[in-house]
Amino acid sequence: MTTRRSLVRAVGAGALATLGAALPSLSPAAQERIGVLMLHGKSPGNPQDPNFSPLKSRFEGEGWLVRLPDMPWSRTRYLDGNWDQAMQEVAGHVRALREQGATRIVLMGHSMGVPAALSHAVRGGDVQALVLLAPGHVPQLYSTLPGLAPVRESLEKARELVAAGKGGERERFIDINQGRQQPLITTAGNFLSYFDPASDAEMSVTAPRLPATLPVFTAVGEKDPLFGRLRAYLVDRLPANPRNRYLEVPGGHLETPRAAYDDMVAWVKAAALPE
Repeated sequence: MTTRRSLVRAVGAGALATLGAALPSLSPAAQERIGVLMLHGKSPGNPQDPNFSPLKSRFEGEGWLVRLPDMPWSRTRYLDGNWDQAMQEVAGHVRALREQGATRIVLMGHSMGVPAALSHAVRGGDVQALVLLAPGHVPQLYSTLPGLAPVRESLEKARELVAAGKGGERERFIDINQGRQQPLITTAGNFLSYFDPASDAEMSVTAPRLPATLPVFTAVGEKDPLFGRLRAYLVDRLPANPRNRYLEVPGGHLETPRAAYDDMVAWVKAAALPE
């Protein structure tokens, strides 16, 4: 004999089954949550950069999880530790995004944030898409172009100190950022980790080593000092990927993140999610 309670349970189960069949299943892409790690440029770059930091709230408006940390090459930390330590910080911020619920990681670098993003990726770091905005920091060119001779002289000084067993002593070195000389105090070993043209801080070294499956968006301003060199220096060295995109925008080095915003967001929505 069917009781009233068992009848209700049977009807309820049938109704739930019907309702479940009627609801559309979510696609894999719809179940994803994009996490963006924004890596600012070199000193005087910092997390408050007015050309980069406003993008954070706009990305959050897209429903993305976003971090814009103070990195070791910022105005207040320049240079703090060596390149390996910087990469550990990047990996830590990526883990934090995962813990917040990100299922797809986008590394977005501006200027010196670009070689940092590339380096994280070639070291097997957790990342599903790269956004490279106004790539900067060019150890190979520091070592070859006449106009960048002060950096080359600092490189020679750092190598001599390391060879003499003084690589851990703090000394004064010279960097050049967007045409301006910039003195810094660090150890010779740390300086070389950031400026040696054979290191992972050099974009032309890391670009060919990226996983071929990793999509890359690159944008550069028409007035950027690297504008005429960037294709040969970086873009043409990237592994072929049909989802890669190269974009030239109006303006210079600092304006590139804002000028590329719409194209960049559309690309991330398409390229950072599973096909």
